Amino acid sequence: QVQLIESGGGLVQAGGSLRLSCTGSGRTLSSYTMGWFRQTPEKEREFVAAVSWSGGPSNYADSVKGRFTISRDNTKNSVSLQMSSLQPEDTAVYICAARPGRQTQTEISKYDYWGQGTQVTVSS
Repeated sequence: QVQLIESGGGLVQAGGSLRLSCTGSGRTLSSYTMGWFRQTPEKEREFVAAVSWSGGPSNYADSVKGRFTISRDNTKNSVSLQMSSLQPEDTAVYICAARPGRQTQTEISKYDYWGQGTQVTVSS
């Protein structure tokens, strides 16, 4: 079993930045693809970003390209999401996810393990 715990959420003004972190326990994450998703009460959970097991190939939702950067540190069993130029529409609970394998995936159903999420609120 893999347990994922997110941190780093909070309240920020529009145009600001936040860095989210997700730390895993139970197993080493070096052979897992890692992803970030987000969810609001009004919308279904949606893909934000994913990074392959090696930290190489990554992909992003169109809505965050150029503003968000996903990275991982396998020595610390963690993945991060650097968010810049935040906008009110980025307000959501951000959730870390993991799946065994090397290929990044955007589909929720492809991920086996999920964290509880961390709230990000962007004020206008």
